[in-house]
Amino acid sequence: MSAKNRTVRVFRYHPETGGDGAFHEYSLALDDESKTTVLDLLLRIQREHDPSLAFRYACRVSMCGSCAMVVNGQEALACKTVVAALPSGPISIRPLNHFPVIKDLVVDMDPFFDKYFKSAPYFDGPTDQTEPAQIRPDSRERKLIGLSTECIACGCCVSSCTMVAQHPTYLGPASLNRAFSLLLDSRDQLRTERMAAVLESCYACRTEFNCTQVCPKELSPTRAIKHIQRMALGTSVTANPRGNEAIAETKPDVGQATVAADMPTDLHGTDLCRRAMLKRALFAVGGVSALATGSVLGMSVVGPSLDPVEKKRVRLGVTEDFAPGEVRTMMVKYSRMDAFHEAEIEMPVMVTRSDENELVAFNSRCTHLGCEVHWDTMRKLFLCACHGGAFNVDGSVKAGPPPRPLARYPVDVVDGHVYVEVS
Repeated sequence: MSAKNRTVRVFRYHPETGGDGAFHEYSLALDDESKTTVLDLLLRIQREHDPSLAFRYACRVSMCGSCAMVVNGQEALACKTVVAALPSGPISIRPLNHFPVIKDLVVDMDPFFDKYFKSAPYFDGPTDQTEPAQIRPDSRERKLIGLSTECIACGCCVSSCTMVAQHPTYLGPASLNRAFSLLLDSRDQLRTERMAAVLESCYACRTEFNCTQVCPKELSPTRAIKHIQRMALGTSVTANPRGNEAIAETKPDVGQATVAADMPTDLHGTDLCRRAMLKRALFAVGGVSALATGSVLGMSVVGPSLDPVEKKRVRLGVTEDFAPGEVRTMMVKYSRMDAFHEAEIEMPVMVTRSDENELVAFNSRCTHLGCEVHWDTMRKLFLCACHGGAFNVDGSVKAGPPPRPLARYPVDVVDGHVYVEVS
């Protein structure tokens, strides 16, 4: 395969020089774009063109969120974005929006985490417990929480949100998504305080679904925010009854992390108190209309996002494309409705053909912590680079911490064409 030249435009900024920064262009010859990520491009630029180029990365398997940046105008993880999936033409790479730039593609994450901790993003149980908690995966709470706990705090959602720049006190999608997962946990003891801390921010959301569109873990912070609003319909939210000390005093020892340090401890007389009183008055006056129309509107906006996700059947190829004993990793692309927003989904599916001529499609996420697994042709195993997990060719656990086999997708063969069913 002949090498293909691609132009990469990278934003450069040096704090000593100052100014607004500028894009620099680099030309790279790529042997195989399907095996090259944006992170690979940056590493090559750093090695071959300019060793002073600054950017963050760590895990390389889309688990840590360190390499979040804006690629061709859309937030993404550099380690997850494959060059072959990008349009032909120059590739533009710049730092996240709404974050102070430290140098080149490196941004200051402190403002992000300051707001993140204002929602008290930790669990405060009723008792101290040393044994692992028993969480039923089929419980109503766990089903509603869904994948919201998979957030890696990369900042993509905040960068994509237009309201962040308009409302400096807006906590942002990531913080509210975390609050949502804890507000639904009946064991948590900070429900009242947490609801009072986040509700104002929930009403700053304009339901643009930008955060849902760009989330690299395919979460929907919009869904979480609307669900908090829906919960508030049945909750009388007043100023925090115990003040912000209630949150601060239960804060775990996490080094520099502070919770609501710059918020007033006495909320009486503040805008939050007046707004809370106004909301109570409005609830009292409009109770009947809230029941009649609020429930209808609430269900029409939030309800669709809580419904079971429709299954999609995606064509993978023809049977001759899959040789017995081989494993192919294929990028599956399809559209999925999230409430009234149509999201474009792209994910890897690992397909193998057994000696019995059966086609099997596996989810590429390790069942331990959701890391990406890959097929090792030498060892004939699916391997997780993060925690040493290993799976046999049939998806069963070979070694390491994974608690169960790889998840499978249903596969259909119709007139020689192979289809996989995804959601």
